[in-house]
Amino acid sequence: MAPSLITNKPSGGCLLFFLLFSSFSALSFALTDAEVAFIAHRQLLALPEGGDLPENYVVQVDAKLNFENDRLKNAYVALQALKKAIFSDPFGFTVNWEGEDVCSYKGVFCAPALDNEKLTVVAGLDLNHADIAGHLPVEMGLLTDAALIHLNSNRFCGIIPRSFRRLILMHEFDVSNNRFVGSFPVVVLEWPSCKYLDLRYNDFEGELPPELFHKEHDALFLNHNRFTSIIPDTLGHSTVSVVNFGFNNFTGCIPRSVGNMKNLNEIIFMNNQLGGCFPPEIGNLGNLQVLDVSNNVFIGSFPKTFLELRSIEELAVGYNRLTGFVTEKICSLPKLANFTFAYNYFSGEAQKCMPNPKLEVNFDDTGNCMPGRPKQKNTKTCFPVVTKPVDCSKHCGGGSSTPDKPKTPRPQPPQTPKTEKPPTPKAEPPPTPKAEPPPTPKAKPPPTPKAEPPPTPKAEPPPTPKAEPPPTPKAEPPPTPKAEPPPTPKAEPPPTPKAEPPPTPKAEPPPTPKAEPPPTPKAEPPPTPKAEPPPTPKAEPPPTPKAEPPPTPKAEPPPTPKAEPPPTPKAEPPPT
Repeated sequence: MAPSLITNKPSGGCLLFFLLFSSFSALSFALTDAEVAFIAHRQLLALPEGGDLPENYVVQVDAKLNFENDRLKNAYVALQALKKAIFSDPFGFTVNWEGEDVCSYKGVFCAPALDNEKLTVVAGLDLNHADIAGHLPVEMGLLTDAALIHLNSNRFCGIIPRSFRRLILMHEFDVSNNRFVGSFPVVVLEWPSCKYLDLRYNDFEGELPPELFHKEHDALFLNHNRFTSIIPDTLGHSTVSVVNFGFNNFTGCIPRSVGNMKNLNEIIFMNNQLGGCFPPEIGNLGNLQVLDVSNNVFIGSFPKTFLELRSIEELAVGYNRLTGFVTEKICSLPKLANFTFAYNYFSGEAQKCMPNPKLEVNFDDTGNCMPGRPKQKNTKTCFPVVTKPVDCSKHCGGGSSTPDKPKTPRPQPPQTPKTEKPPTPKAEPPPTPKAEPPPTPKAKPPPTPKAEPPPTPKAEPPPTPKAEPPPTPKAEPPPTPKAEPPPTPKAEPPPTPKAEPPPTPKAEPPPTPKAEPPPTPKAEPPPTPKAEPPPTPKAEPPPTPKAEPPPTPKAEPPPTPKAEPPPTPKAEPPPT
């Protein structure tokens, strides 16, 4: 039936060739991305709105078919829908899926119903290693008596339909090694009795729902997908004995709650982007036999609590950024069989930890920073890491799922608003031209600020004016800026905004005039007022204005207030 469906709705010569070829082959063929997209699209077209069966869904079958009970009739509809959703069945698993005797279908298992032993129902579906290509139809939600669905090692594509929430008796669900996509299939969280959940080797992505670890699973396989974000802190609530997070894109740290997983025998974190220090709580896992955190970015050293892992057999921490010394005690754990700490930055190890074919324990110390040991990193590579102390209290401390992200530069935004004050000084341009010599002042202020704005403002305006208001300005303004410009810009970016220059950073057109106005005043009285009002305010705005507020306003009320509202008007340069 599958071939006829395809021929009725052709989608290109390549796909037709693929289907024909796969139907005559007993070998397993990986699906191309185009084929995966085609199958997923077909599923979307077939799914009803919401991806679920309507509440008033009525099963319709050929009137000639006789079923022992309605549950078998529902199973028949579900299995026939699955057969129609199959595009390639190279091993003929579904060839005999014909007629009302669904219990005789290959891969289908029947048993007495749990709520009524007199009723025979479809209790399980096992299509493991069938190499079937297709998608899961919404009608599979009719298999409400199924406690087991195994679809391991096929080529199913698309999503897990919402209708699967109806399979409330599900005990084992294995869809590993397929091409399923989408976010984590939350429908599995609605199964109260599920103990075994295997989603590995698919293309699921996104975050893990925290509720996942509140379910009473015994085994949970999430590895080899595209899951991201952190591992939820609810991890500690899980009842699993085995959990695998490997080969995803998880970040952050191992949650401290991991220490509460009393049933845990095996936990795998390998090949992610997990970091920070190991949580000391790992030492609470007295039944833990396998711990693999290799190929991540963990830092620090082994917590002393690791010595409590009395049942540990496999300990893999290779390919991280661990430092410190590998002690004899950790290498002497009673059941340890394999301990790999290669390709880190350990600076030393106990004699007991050195690889030796005569030992019962397999050690691997290659690629570290241990003097005198073979196959180690060079000094240039080791020095920056080994000499940098690690403070685990600031790197998750093993206590938070999200690693600390120090972002101190944010204090700078407050300084930015200060730069908004320059707009006020911008009013100075108008006053400056009004000073009298529109051409001369304008010609000099621009160049001067460009040459010395940074230095002058940072040249410590306050000190300069004090020493130079009367005589010094002429002889010293230039040298002063030259001596201090470099340090000032580097040391006081904030001061620059405070300088309130019309230009902004160089924010001190006022100071600039300081350097040149002295000479200018002599040659041109108009510039003189300009030159001095700015410097004076900066030198001692508060004191100076109070000294002689009346004269200053008379000399240049308009320009001065605009340049430095508070300081300039009170500037004494004019009187001076």
